[in-house]
Amino acid sequence: MLFNSVEYLLFLPLVFIVYWSLKNHRKAQNFFILISSYFFYGIWDYRFLSLIFLSSLVDYIIGSQLGKNKSGISRKLFLASSLLVNLGFLFVFKYLNFFIESFSELVALFGFSPNQSSLEIILPVGISFYTFQTLSYTIDVYRGKIPPSDNIIDFFTYVSFFPQLVAGPIERASNLLPQFKNKRVFSYEMGKSGLRQILWGLFKKVVIADNCAIIVDSIFNNNEETGSFFLILGIVLFAFQIYGDFSGYSDIAIGTAKLLGFNLMQNFATPYFARDIAEFWRRWHISLSTWFRDYLYIPLGGSRVNQSAAIRNIFIIFLVSGFWHGANWTFIIWGGLHAVYYLPQFIFKTNRKFLETIAENRLFPSINEFFQVILTFSLVCLAWTFFRADNLNHSFAYLGGIFFNSNSFFSIPVEISYNTYYVIGIGLIIMLISEWYNRNNSFGIEVLSKNIIFRYSYYIILCLFIIQFFYGENSFIYFQF
Repeated sequence: MLFNSVEYLLFLPLVFIVYWSLKNHRKAQNFFILISSYFFYGIWDYRFLSLIFLSSLVDYIIGSQLGKNKSGISRKLFLASSLLVNLGFLFVFKYLNFFIESFSELVALFGFSPNQSSLEIILPVGISFYTFQTLSYTIDVYRGKIPPSDNIIDFFTYVSFFPQLVAGPIERASNLLPQFKNKRVFSYEMGKSGLRQILWGLFKKVVIADNCAIIVDSIFNNNEETGSFFLILGIVLFAFQIYGDFSGYSDIAIGTAKLLGFNLMQNFATPYFARDIAEFWRRWHISLSTWFRDYLYIPLGGSRVNQSAAIRNIFIIFLVSGFWHGANWTFIIWGGLHAVYYLPQFIFKTNRKFLETIAENRLFPSINEFFQVILTFSLVCLAWTFFRADNLNHSFAYLGGIFFNSNSFFSIPVEISYNTYYVIGIGLIIMLISEWYNRNNSFGIEVLSKNIIFRYSYYIILCLFIIQFFYGENSFIYFQF
């Protein structure tokens, strides 16, 4: 079920009403959320509910056993079992095709032509997200950071919580699981904040991302006949498309959770206002970057080892991050590029230079800050080319077209309505101004003018934009990951 669908428009109010009618029955509330979450996911393909159920059951049992067993060997075996089951599911459904195709291309060099048609595997929506979420629980129980869950319904609900089930944020058990154990009391202020965040997320998805997609798809699908100007425009608009799409999903997820009395972690913090790559990664997909930091980078030794080992760790974490996004060499190159970007900052120890928000206590950035933001955004856009392209040949052809283009500088093979450009232009102005004003807050319209007329006029304008420029139930980009 998509957040930007009529079904969800009916589903959410119904869940809200029934859920809060059970306000004095915490266990009944949790069971209702569990059933609602399974229904939410099952609308896409009910067959894959068995994967979520099995993953939840395995980690619930293993967590209980980790709590009972004090033997180091037994605990390691239980942890290994959790890793084997969860990463095994992820490998089979997400990466097996990649290795089969890579092997087929290799053996084709020797004259063989293997038949791959019988080996195609459907990728379950959200498997990368809920797999990492349940793994973090098992690892934290193993480390003794949290106690094992003593209620199977609470744990199953934590794994399948529908607002963030298919595209995050990737919640830690230490934050979300205790919230299922505590009584929830409806907060009017929290509810208002949730509705505002849902509205902001829908605006970024429907108005920004979906309209950018029209131009981006046209340019990337016809890059050989497109002039340099529009090739550059295509990369820039994809940067805003993926940001509007993914951060929009996170805003809707976090806002929905607030309506039900839950607090989810912030997943984006104005990443395109970052002044260097290190700051960008502290602000982009925060739940994933901190997951890799805590469960991969630090166990590898982090930066506490010698410099060559630390550089190795940096490349590992960025390459794995790229591979997490998809079984394609383009994602691995994307991750490798960011490792290369980050490396000079690590070597010269400037990776923690910008910990405070840009233009702190000032209305505008300095000239130096402005150009730092532009340079960082340009580097990010260069890497986004590989992320968006179909394959490596497409990536290099696209980038080559920018610098070695035989077409007219402004040529574009497919005419797109000027209205689309106007909508994107106005939408981006609204988004950038709102997020700049709220760069110290958790979402773009968390704080507006105290003037009630201005505030509600702003909300109405956003609603009108969403209604006017809704082009159908377009899927979210990160559903494919």
